[in-house]
Amino acid sequence: MVLVSGIQCKSFSILRHLSLGRPTSSMKPSVFVTRPDVPDVGINLLKERCDVELWTKNIAPPRSELLKGVTGKSALFCNIADKIDKEVFDAAGPNLKVIATMSVGYEHIDLEEAKKRDIKVGYTPDVLTYAVAELTVAILLATSRRLFEAHREIFNGGWTSWSPSWMCGPSIKGKTVGIVGFGRIGQETARLLKGFGVRQFLYSGRKDHPEASDIGAFRLPIEELLPQCDFVICTLAMSPETKHYFNEKLFNLMKPSAIFVNTSRGGVVDQDALIKALETGQIRAAGLDVMTPEPIPPDHRLLSLPNCVVIPHIGSAGIESRNDMAEVTARNILTALENKPMPAELKL
Repeated sequence: MVLVSGIQCKSFSILRHLSLGRPTSSMKPSVFVTRPDVPDVGINLLKERCDVELWTKNIAPPRSELLKGVTGKSALFCNIADKIDKEVFDAAGPNLKVIATMSVGYEHIDLEEAKKRDIKVGYTPDVLTYAVAELTVAILLATSRRLFEAHREIFNGGWTSWSPSWMCGPSIKGKTVGIVGFGRIGQETARLLKGFGVRQFLYSGRKDHPEASDIGAFRLPIEELLPQCDFVICTLAMSPETKHYFNEKLFNLMKPSAIFVNTSRGGVVDQDALIKALETGQIRAAGLDVMTPEPIPPDHRLLSLPNCVVIPHIGSAGIESRNDMAEVTARNILTALENKPMPAELKL
């Protein structure tokens, strides 16, 4: 059990052994932070030992500003909206020792380039697991019980009186839930859903998970899993192998009554195939916290579909989890600069 800024952080026990010493040199290392609204716990930690430069707007820095900001810096504090490639490494120069992303995903960082230059890379697994699982359950409920659709009816005159079949949607109780990508977030989502009376959990993946027996989940090949599921939840990690994993073929294997939920990455879904499945009634509905592109344009076709719930990638946006993410990111930087073991280092 760990206290992070007065908040219990059960999952990230590795924070407990960190004790950072003062730098011996009078010259502080420098850090560029790509957002101004990083929780204070992370920024204050950095300011104790580093010179910190913050980008001043709550949007991703334009390319020219990112390149200028990282020039000569010892460390970069970034997130998934910042593309960190060879050009960024070149602009930073030889002083750059560590890149720490305030995210569990790291596909936005050129890891091969970091490895070639012996630059350490940190990320924030575990501390956001519960928040994303909680959001996954929330969007599943919002989609199945048509909450966004019903809310709109209040304003467009659709709510005239109580009606027996109006705005009805399927309950989770007694249904089969399939989870594709049964890692930390997938497992935590299943644990949270157990309280809703799910009849059966199925999951697909390359290997059996020992935790599945405690949850009561059974592994099946994806082609056997999808036709059985009333709800399909995607928590796959993004990789070249999982790009457009959910395609027209897989949507065609689902029940017409199935609801699809994605809280992983937009790129794991062939979005045109999903739109077609929603428009033709191949599946009942979809709930998305992630999509392509992000931010999605207000006139995007997805947003016109009444059977699609879209929210703006807020899976980890619990106050507690964002505080923990900021602290872990800062500690990744500080420990790397002191050549100490990082709380969460990607092994390149």
